[in-house]
Amino acid sequence: MIRVAVDAMGGDRGPEEIVAGALAAATDTVKPIVLGPKDLDTQGLELIEAPDVIAMEEKPTEAVRSKPRSSLVTACRAVAEGRADAVVSAGNTGAMLAASLLELRRIQGVRRPAIAVTIPAREGPSVLLDAGANADARPEDLVQFAHMGVVFAEQILAVARPRVRLLSIGEEPEKGNHLTLEAHALLSASDLPFAGNTEGRDLLTAGGDVVVTDGFTGNVALKLLEGTITSLLGALREEITATALGKLGGLLIRPGGRKLRERLDPDAYGGAYLLGLRGLAVIAHGNSSQRAITNAIRLAARGVENDVVGRLTENLGGSVLASGPSATPTPT
Repeated sequence: MIRVAVDAMGGDRGPEEIVAGALAAATDTVKPIVLGPKDLDTQGLELIEAPDVIAMEEKPTEAVRSKPRSSLVTACRAVAEGRADAVVSAGNTGAMLAASLLELRRIQGVRRPAIAVTIPAREGPSVLLDAGANADARPEDLVQFAHMGVVFAEQILAVARPRVRLLSIGEEPEKGNHLTLEAHALLSASDLPFAGNTEGRDLLTAGGDVVVTDGFTGNVALKLLEGTITSLLGALREEITATALGKLGGLLIRPGGRKLRERLDPDAYGGAYLLGLRGLAVIAHGNSSQRAITNAIRLAARGVENDVVGRLTENLGGSVLASGPSATPTPT
């Protein structure tokens, strides 16, 4: 039985939406455990009482320190204490990062954890990291992100031979800022399957890639992709339904359109792993729907099944990732 601690109080849509998603994720092998106030209706799911709530607008580190009994912090602590195998939260991302660092701690040798997001590229899934845990990063951090991304791609995305690419403003090695130029040199000299730079326009095309960048750039790229996909799908729907001829054409392309929407819909993945910790943490979007929460819990369970933390510890704890003293990430 895989136990997943679910923060019921963090999402924008209210605890009822999250509880409904958790209930849909429950199976004979996956047991969601809800974290929230004692009067919360969990629809029969196990409840761990957590009376406090960390709001989206609160300063992450201060909120985590001042509210140790909040649903978000208590959910992370449940994993640290062995009461759960993974944690899922749609709450304040910065607070989730701070609570994870406090309760779960880093894998030895990892300087900074990173948010790993699945990109539904046309040629197959890829992974982008960091997607927002570290607004600033060093070149050696990007090498660590690449190592973590390779494990993620192999174990979760089932990519047999993932390629590592560096997000930059051009494919040429000499293009980029100081961070990308220095990271390019380090990646080229590493034993990673480094395939050079990639541009933002290729993120939805090439599959099987591990795309590394700093958290600021990664977060901007991710939100741009999400906004573009949402806007295009919405505009297409409006055009199809605007005329009788469009509606007729819509009936003909409905099967293909449904497949395209399912592939590009962020809710299909539900959340993103926070990699580099001694416990498994999944960060869901603040506006997560019931379906997104269900899939985030399933993603967490899949990470437990594939022993992602154990494999990262085995692959990342060596001297290859020793890059100086640990640092506290600066979440976007």
